Amino acid sequence: MSKASQPTINDVARLAGVSKKTVSRVINASPLLNQDTRKRVEQVIAELGYIPNPQARALALRRNFLIGLIHDNPNAQMVLNVQQGLLEVLRDTEFELIVHPVDRGSPAMLEEIRRFLERQRPYGIMLLPPISENDTLAALCRELGVRYVRMGSAPLDEPPNMVASNDREAVRGAVGHLIEAGHRRIGLIAGPHGFRSAIERQHGYEEALEAAGIPIQRTMIVHGDYRFESGMRAADRLLDHSPRPTAVFSSNDEMAAGVFHVARQRGLSVPQELSIIGFDDTPIASHIWPPLTTVRWPIATMARAAALKLVGEASGKGSSDGDASLFVSTLIRRASVAAPGS
Repeated sequence: MSKASQPTINDVARLAGVSKKTVSRVINASPLLNQDTRKRVEQVIAELGYIPNPQARALALRRNFLIGLIHDNPNAQMVLNVQQGLLEVLRDTEFELIVHPVDRGSPAMLEEIRRFLERQRPYGIMLLPPISENDTLAALCRELGVRYVRMGSAPLDEPPNMVASNDREAVRGAVGHLIEAGHRRIGLIAGPHGFRSAIERQHGYEEALEAAGIPIQRTMIVHGDYRFESGMRAADRLLDHSPRPTAVFSSNDEMAAGVFHVARQRGLSVPQELSIIGFDDTPIASHIWPPLTTVRWPIATMARAAALKLVGEASGKGSSDGDASLFVSTLIRRASVAAPGS
């Protein structure tokens, strides 16, 4: 062995009786080797405790061991949940996570992402909504040969390149829960214009009302931006409506918390005078009082599946979960829903 404190690729090659190039091929899982040679080199690597140099591997593969998370999302909790899911898969592997926020309103967004991909040369990237809904961005990834997975509230791509949830169906069921409780005047706090999640969730709300024969009143639909303050503003508009709604479906928990705040300001008790349902099942849903009935969006599960699609084979963590593309959101019933006027 060399005098260095750590074994080198030269040590592995010498003891295995092969060239450095052959060792490199074993490390990089090249198919251009017979099994006897591969096993002999792997045995020497294990005996020496040799750890491949990630920079050298990156040069050989023309890729860094980086997974990029690219987003322009106002919901900080969602981004944190995605990071949690990705890191669970990347832990104990050679891969590292790099987070790259962008401005979807900038005309230079695509060119800026191109520069990022060309400069960092990530092994793969995950795209969060709403930029994941940009087909031109997906085409850019294909052009540059970058693995990618798009996260969405509906199918956006071929199964290997997406993870999606059933937002429309989930919201239809949540609003149906309010209808079953006896509510007929149900307000909607929709998400931001241009978000596919906002569109899918609004469709779910409308379909539930139509199925129950309840007329859709456009004045009972107010858009927010997925932030707490916008939920407060939307709640003020809805509760100024005459007659006011007896229930509100909010397209995320942050805005639902804003509804709670305004209801208390106006002296309305939840759920006796106003029922509220949110979406996401973030920690805030169980921390407010009464605890919020909400749709559990499997964000971390979707992120884990996305990570497995990107690195499962290369990291040795390949799993059938990584093959999944569609994930079911479920209604979590807590204490914020009651019959109107109960």
